[in-house]
Amino acid sequence: MRTSVRPGAVDENATGPWPAAVGGGTLPAVDAPAFDPVAEHDKTRAALRGTAQRLGQLLDGVRDMDAPSALPGWTVGDVGAHLRAVYLAYSSSFTGEFDDWGSVLPPEDGPLAERIAAVNAKAVTLFGQDERAHLGDFVREHGETFLRVTEGLAPETPVPTPWYGQQVVLTLAVATGLMLSESLLHGLDIARGARLPWRIGPDEARLCIRQTMPTMMPLTLDRAKADGVRVSFDLAVRGGPRLTVVVADGAATVTCDESPVRPCDCRISADPVAFLLTAFRRTPLRKEIARGRMRAGGRRPWLALRLRGLIAGP
Repeated sequence: MRTSVRPGAVDENATGPWPAAVGGGTLPAVDAPAFDPVAEHDKTRAALRGTAQRLGQLLDGVRDMDAPSALPGWTVGDVGAHLRAVYLAYSSSFTGEFDDWGSVLPPEDGPLAERIAAVNAKAVTLFGQDERAHLGDFVREHGETFLRVTEGLAPETPVPTPWYGQQVVLTLAVATGLMLSESLLHGLDIARGARLPWRIGPDEARLCIRQTMPTMMPLTLDRAKADGVRVSFDLAVRGGPRLTVVVADGAATVTCDESPVRPCDCRISADPVAFLLTAFRRTPLRKEIARGRMRAGGRRPWLALRLRGLIAGP
């Protein structure tokens, strides 16, 4: 029998049980279904449509926009304003509704983590109390706008994303996955602050991981920390996907659903929701390892604790 979800919590019944074993040794095989990029993109679009509606309802139910959110330094209203900016930015890549990027973006490209922090800090100030009073309507409307104007476009359609860098162009598949992950994770931030229920399911988490991380992990590598480091990870997510991450010479390469060419230094077997939450720093890695929802093996299993420090945020 499914129990009720406490306010602001992730529905742990959605993630499935894991054996409570931690440390090195042989890990269980993780089956990954065959990958169809068109079908996966369609699933991501459907998940985004449902999540945008849920997110709008969540925002409608917030009574105090000035309450602290789960993100340090941001109120619930700040997180909502950030989501408004996210939905406006991605839809404007196709509609041109907003094009005054010079007023928001840093003048020069720098480390991506610093650039995104600056953009986020600026974007939150663009929307006052009037705009924040109607965040739910805005998210629903612009979520539908994005899906409508991108309907029928190929997953590899280029999407300009100047907030990631003046020359950064992502594919539509990645952009749609990023909108989904932003919605799910910031929905959790809002729910925790407003003490409202919010659910992230394993299928949604798998879509976020597969559609975004192969592209975004190399972009968000902390090059200073990666300097002189040579290490490889085999990230096996329960039910798929499987990522091979190789960090060498200050750069990272990520392949998806391919067996590693050679044995990796560290193999991580993870519940999809646990991996998504730890990757985006919504839950402590050690906590998920202790609960058995993430396990490390291979020749150097202790390197699992280092991966998150190398990647600024996927």
